[in-house]
Amino acid sequence: MAVEECSSATKNQAGTLVLLVAGLTAASAAVNGLGRFAYALVLPAMRADLHWSYATAGLLNTVNALGYLAGALLAAPVAARLGQRRALLIALVVSAVAVLAAAATNLVPVLLVLRLTSGIAGAVAFIAGGALTAAITADLPPRRAALCLGLYFTGPGIGIAVSGVAVPPVVSAYGWQLAWVMLGVLCLAGLVLTVLAARQLPAAVASNRARGRMPFRPLVSLLVAYGIYGAGYTAYMTFVIAFITAAGARPPTITAFWLVLGLCGVGLSVAASPLLGRLRGRYAAALTLGFTTIGAALLVVVPGPLAWFASAVLFGGAFLSVVTAVTGCAQLVLPPSHWGRAIAGLTIAFAFGQCCGPLLAGLLSDRAGGVPAGLAIGAVLLAVSTVAALTHRTATYE
Repeated sequence: MAVEECSSATKNQAGTLVLLVAGLTAASAAVNGLGRFAYALVLPAMRADLHWSYATAGLLNTVNALGYLAGALLAAPVAARLGQRRALLIALVVSAVAVLAAAATNLVPVLLVLRLTSGIAGAVAFIAGGALTAAITADLPPRRAALCLGLYFTGPGIGIAVSGVAVPPVVSAYGWQLAWVMLGVLCLAGLVLTVLAARQLPAAVASNRARGRMPFRPLVSLLVAYGIYGAGYTAYMTFVIAFITAAGARPPTITAFWLVLGLCGVGLSVAASPLLGRLRGRYAAALTLGFTTIGAALLVVVPGPLAWFASAVLFGGAFLSVVTAVTGCAQLVLPPSHWGRAIAGLTIAFAFGQCCGPLLAGLLSDRAGGVPAGLAIGAVLLAVSTVAALTHRTATYE
């Protein structure tokens, strides 16, 4: 009887863990994959209908990135005041409302405010969700804990894949306004899953407050590499759909491209985890950054649909693994008590890079080189980030 009770308790714990990880991953998918990155799917239709320049289109993502930077800076004090669970849920609600509201206006100043808001909420939710995921997996065996964290970080890829299926047909048939409604509804669906999961969180985990200061000196080169990566990565994500649309891609092709990008981000990042674990440190970070560089450059250098999808596989397969690899670098040079602060610090560096990438790419795209010039500067920035990662000192902390 005791054995049966023990087995039942173990199954219940496993079921609760699955629900928690699924709900937190849904939050990550909603605020990043749907609330932020899916803008690239709506951008071509908005630009054509509202007669925007590429600089204006890039400005909306730059403002979103500024919001993400502000949210990364605010995440720790917000969590300290509200607790991680409340911070996550409130940020999710704000993000969903901002996405839905984008359907109701064509005024650039209002859209800028909404993109700023979704950026702030996205960062707070992503950092709070990461902290909660780390907390609930702290007592698991290392491999299971790494898998759960890896699944959480695949959330944006899941959101990209879902939006890739749902949004292009809506844009094509009904226009960009209804596409924003679709994205908002999907964000609300993610919120429901997260609420169900959050109710299962232990009280100590739900109210956990981040404390302590992180020594930044061991992470200087990593922060630089991750910040530059943020600029190059966001330039690609902002204008890649505009690029293939201008090159003649039709809605089914756009859907397939975005789906491949998202699914490769989920599938290959999980499959690559053992390899990244063996490489460790700067070599793992440089490898993943190198693949994003090749993927971004391929799109510009080689014309045609085959190059588009090869780019989606290479870039999509590596861009989420960068987060895992960079986090692993931080874990090697800092004690566990500082890992949460390290994630926040790296997120701030990444967000700062995101502020520069879309605007720079947009300005270049408005000039003679067109969108390929904007994507090219993204590839160059990714190459620089790869080199910067190789300078990171990988000695473990003492």
